[in-house]
Amino acid sequence: MKKIAVLGSGVVGQVLADGFLKHGYEVMRGTREPQKLAAWKAGSKGQVGTFAEAARFGELAVLAVKGTAAEAAIAQCDGALAGKPVIDATNPIADAPPEKGVLRYFTGPNESLMEKLQAGTPKARFVKAFSCVGNAFMVNPDFGGQKPTMFICGEDADAKRAVSTILDQFGWEVEDLGAAAAARAIEPLCMLWCIPGLTHNRWSHAFKLLKK
Repeated sequence: MKKIAVLGSGVVGQVLADGFLKHGYEVMRGTREPQKLAAWKAGSKGQVGTFAEAARFGELAVLAVKGTAAEAAIAQCDGALAGKPVIDATNPIADAPPEKGVLRYFTGPNESLMEKLQAGTPKARFVKAFSCVGNAFMVNPDFGGQKPTMFICGEDADAKRAVSTILDQFGWEVEDLGAAAAARAIEPLCMLWCIPGLTHNRWSHAFKLLKK
């Protein structure tokens, strides 16, 4: 899969789009307002379009929008994600401010945003990834030679294999936690990751699963 759609005009979308370009992929960034990305310097392998145009272009898509905008972004893809792996990098962060350094979510403990997206777009093959670390460390992070762990989940084994290949290129150790329901545990890792930053301004960390 060499054509990637990155849905979202924010920093996460740009970091991941630039990462794919660095690794030799063709990228189209999708946004509601393509003119917002006119200044993106992507070279000959990068382009910008609407959500629907990007979804049609990509053999694999990355959803990198605010959690509150995720369903609307998927809806604007006009069904073009059917049959394709979709990396879900979103988290269900509410618009309310954090409480004592803890982000507020608009989901409960027995639900996840990814499950909601998968249920709403059943023909897409969602895989949770890139949701438990800050954007500065998403692509080839340097932790002194130690690979951090990226937790993934999803219903489709082939889609998870495709995403795992990308994560390996991007410098991550992959831990597959199984079905989409595992997103109920993966999405709150963003809360945990953010606490040191929000309380002590420490943002230079990632998770590592130690195995014996």
